[in-house]
Amino acid sequence: MEIEPSPTWDDLRVLLALHRHHSFLAAGKALGVSTSTAARRIEALEHSLGRPLVHRSSGGTSVEPDALELIALAEQLELGLRAVKRDDRAHDYAGTVRLSMAEGFVRPVTRVLAELRRKHLQLELEVMSEKHFVDLARREADIGIRNGKSSSPVVIDRTIGRLQLALYASQAYVERRMPHAARVRLDDFARHDFIGHDVKLAALPQTQWLAKRGAKHFVFRSNSDFALQEATEQGLGICMLVDAAVRGVANLVRLEVDDELPSMPVCLSYHRELRTVPRVRLVLDALAQALREAL
Repeated sequence: MEIEPSPTWDDLRVLLALHRHHSFLAAGKALGVSTSTAARRIEALEHSLGRPLVHRSSGGTSVEPDALELIALAEQLELGLRAVKRDDRAHDYAGTVRLSMAEGFVRPVTRVLAELRRKHLQLELEVMSEKHFVDLARREADIGIRNGKSSSPVVIDRTIGRLQLALYASQAYVERRMPHAARVRLDDFARHDFIGHDVKLAALPQTQWLAKRGAKHFVFRSNSDFALQEATEQGLGICMLVDAAVRGVANLVRLEVDDELPSMPVCLSYHRELRTVPRVRLVLDALAQALREAL
């Protein structure tokens, strides 16, 4: 009995490239192969599976809907191979450590990583700034810095401390709207101008805290922490910022408020398989110490 050949990674990576680039020419360029080689790979894959996988037309190339399960498989293999590549020198500090974090952590964390890199020249580092965190269980990153714990049983979360939030406004806003005291009373929230996160981030504790106290006039919104701080410094309104990040900024005034302010946990998260990888432990320990001191 003849055994049908199984799809290979070489075939699947071409299918994935076609899905991303929508033409054999662009897929071949992305993979460093000729257009004819990319086409032959797809033909071989279609032949081995006995069904068409790619729709070809004058407007471009697209993957058939029933081939999306293969795309998902190819993405998993790609992530796994990247993780193996990062792990292939796990017995010393050589290799790459990939980190994921919110924008507000990027600058202080980069300072810590730069110092670490000066001491360990074989270490390579990648930092991703994003609002929607990558999947650590799938090894899309090695380390995540987060304001909450993962639901995955394979991810370890080390709580390092808490970020205290506070209300801030520019000196100009205080002089214009609070001539008697830099204070926001509970019955003042409805009349003040506020700066807040994008509406898609309504689950954030600072967003919920402000909403519960009657803040409704948001004159500026953003999903960028840097934009929120800049808008606050420019005097557009009141914003809830991380106290440790802006304390001491010359143009910002910390406002008093007749209520307890919220805080957020800070966790260092990583896949449990990385516990014994020396370079990951090196970065984890350096970040843990620096974050504890900062918090």
